[in-house]
Amino acid sequence: MHPSAELLHPASTTLLVIDLQEKLLPAIFEKERVVANVARLLHLARILNLKTVPTTQYSRGLGPTVEEIASLLPQAPLDKTSFGCCGDERIARALEGSSALLVAGIETHICVAQTVLGALAAGYRVHVAADATSSRTPSNMRAGIERMREAGAVISSTEMAIYELLGRSDRDEFKQMLPYLK
Repeated sequence: MHPSAELLHPASTTLLVIDLQEKLLPAIFEKERVVANVARLLHLARILNLKTVPTTQYSRGLGPTVEEIASLLPQAPLDKTSFGCCGDERIARALEGSSALLVAGIETHICVAQTVLGALAAGYRVHVAADATSSRTPSNMRAGIERMREAGAVISSTEMAIYELLGRSDRDEFKQMLPYLK
C-alpha cells in the first residue's frame, strides 16, 4: 500500500513539534498560521492522549519555545544541536514505539526536512502537516515541502490530520475538539 493511502491512528502516531522558538519565529513566513495550526494539533494530542515530542534547536542561542505553544506542551522540549531530530539520540529514543510521525514546526527546509528524511530512513511513516510548518521565505518552504514529498513523506494539512486521527464524529473526542476547529 502506498504511504498516502494509510490512515494515521492515535495508538501508533507521535506528534513531533519542531523548534517553535522565540528568536526564530519572528522571521518566519506566515508565523501566525503556523502557531495556530500547531496549537490545534497540540489540543488534539491532549484530547486523544497522543504521544507528543517537542524540540528546540540550541535554545541558548534561539531561546525557548514561544509561550503560545509552550503552554500547551505536555513536557519540556528536548533541546538539540543536530538539525534533524533523528540525529539526536534522546529524541530518537523518544520516538520509539510509534510507527508513524505527524510532523509540524520550523524551518520547513532545514530542521523539518532533515527530520523527515531521517525518520523515513529509520522506517517511520511520516505525515507532514504542511500548513503547520514554514520557513523564513516562501520559496524555501515550498522547496522543503517538495523535497519531503519526493522522499516519500505524506504531505497533508492540519485539518486532514485532525479528522483522520479522530476518525468519527460520534465520539466524545470529536465534540471536545470542535471548539478548536472553528
